[in-house]
Amino acid sequence: MSKHRLLGMSGSLRKDATNRFMIRNAARLYGDVEYTEADLNLPLFNEDEETANGAPESTILLAGQIRAADAVIISTPEYNKMLSGVLKNALDWVSRVKPNPWVGKPVAVMSAAAGRAGGDRAQTSLVSSMTPFQPRLIIGPEVSVAGSRKEFDADGQLTNDRYEAALTTLMEKLRVEVERG
Repeated sequence: MSKHRLLGMSGSLRKDATNRFMIRNAARLYGDVEYTEADLNLPLFNEDEETANGAPESTILLAGQIRAADAVIISTPEYNKMLSGVLKNALDWVSRVKPNPWVGKPVAVMSAAAGRAGGDRAQTSLVSSMTPFQPRLIIGPEVSVAGSRKEFDADGQLTNDRYEAALTTLMEKLRVEVERG
């Protein structure tokens, strides 16, 4: 099989967001891969706007990236005990694109947050938000990086061996699921 195509989605729009670092580390640990990072800077979902003009080009592009990927990795920060609004908005927009690009897609989720739970509740809400799309969610090990600003070096590399080991295992499970077909 040729290189796997991996799409990374960060629930934060910040250039140096720890969740952006997370998906990049995940892609590195996945191994030899063709990696693309999605742009979730989409307009707010508005059904009136969609009715008048259809889905924005940025949404069509994102849905196409999901469809073309062999697997998707998603990392979310935690805002008010939930996944980020940026990520939820992207999921809402993509849910309007037919056919559903998520069905049967291997997906691994993770989180990085400033708090001591590392975005654990955000991950739970992300899994709940993904369930209607019927992806093949890779469950466990949970990777929730707490105090995330202190867990990456200046180049965005994870510095904590425990998190790196858990992320390695998660990526190994994702690779097995992709190869399973």
